Amino acid sequence: MKNYDYVIVGLGKTGISCVRYLASHNYQFAITDDRVEPPGLTELQTQYPHIHLSLGDFDQQLLTHARAVILSPGVPRSHPAIQFCQQQQIPVISDVELFAQHSDVPVIAITGSNGKSTVTSLVAAMAQTAGIRVHAGGNLGIPALDLLTLSSAELFVLELSSFQLESIFSLKPQVATILNISPDHMDRYADLDAYAHAKQRIYHHSQYQVINRDDPLTQTITQATCNALSFGLSLPKSNEFGITENNGNFYLCHGDKQLFAANELALPGRHNWINALAALAIGHAAGFAQPAMLQTLREFSGLAHRCQRVGQAQGVTWYNDSKGTNVGATIAAIEGLGADISGKVILLAGGQGKAADFAELRSPLKEYVSHSILYGEDAKKIGNVAKGFTEVVYVDTLKQAVVKAKQLAQAGDIVLLSPACASFDMFVNFEDRGNAFIDLVHRYVCSG
Repeated sequence: MKNYDYVIVGLGKTGISCVRYLASHNYQFAITDDRVEPPGLTELQTQYPHIHLSLGDFDQQLLTHARAVILSPGVPRSHPAIQFCQQQQIPVISDVELFAQHSDVPVIAITGSNGKSTVTSLVAAMAQTAGIRVHAGGNLGIPALDLLTLSSAELFVLELSSFQLESIFSLKPQVATILNISPDHMDRYADLDAYAHAKQRIYHHSQYQVINRDDPLTQTITQATCNALSFGLSLPKSNEFGITENNGNFYLCHGDKQLFAANELALPGRHNWINALAALAIGHAAGFAQPAMLQTLREFSGLAHRCQRVGQAQGVTWYNDSKGTNVGATIAAIEGLGADISGKVILLAGGQGKAADFAELRSPLKEYVSHSILYGEDAKKIGNVAKGFTEVVYVDTLKQAVVKAKQLAQAGDIVLLSPACASFDMFVNFEDRGNAFIDLVHRYVCSG
């Protein structure tokens, strides 16, 4: 068997981006996947039929012939095939590590359990408004290696997952941040500390660290002596970003300077106050012009499937937060939207819980939610937590959930799809779930 510069482990969106990059630079490489028909297979066979491909299991013999292994984020480093590579001292890297080795464009790196796609997009929009040639990608949108094909970039803003960060060693961000840490992917990590440790790798080699002072897990012991800048919902000290209140009105502030009235934000919900503060702190560390950042906050209304307002009928507003795939995200959505309505939240939730502990939902359910309409694989696990705090209704499909919510909702209420779970038991992905919800709302609610 021939030797290869790289063997890609896992195809899919990330794997196929690695194929495009390696092929365009004439590297010798091969691919292995434990699936028989992985995503991206048709594109691979059509455009790169000469590439050696081993399917159905991770080909251990093939791995021994690699100078390095590029690990797709869906494959854990604990997998026996990857452990074998490490025992054989074969470097195991991510696509973002390969990106870092071949790019000298400044990078802003963003991770967190919740809000990272919104903040990544918001920071990129701020940079663009400030006249900077910027591209965003990574775990969001364009894969990191595909960014390298875009010309004239002055800045990359990367959303990074914990899975990607596990295999990154050379990235040197101009600014790095962890927005927050709450339990997620507990089916892949031994405990919350292990998950947080993976996230904290983002600070390695970074010039500036932007931390959430309300969340100790976003911080490390080294940051006291580094270029650390904080944001949070508390009253800010000098050179901190935070919130002040004056006669019942709330303001985003930098130190003692009021920057922006919270009610001027285009992003809906109080949970987006913290996202806006994080973006301001990141942009400040990166040297963005402040007027451009404030203009962006007035104009940026958010991303699809993130507390997205999708319709209103009979005094009830419907929100799609299908990206709420963990407990922390659902708590943020409930509290962020529930605090400013006259009625109650009717929550649609369920799916694959990823070994999550749903107990933290109790407090926001009790305060803001009248009914929990539950479906999917882990509906009963959520219901066992929700009973006694809300009325619990079980349904078999998302369609039934929408129809039931329409029957229960009263003027002043909101109906919120925020599943606290992954979507794979019933949908292709969270986008598929969100689009199905939007279609159902338009068909059965807003059509009359």
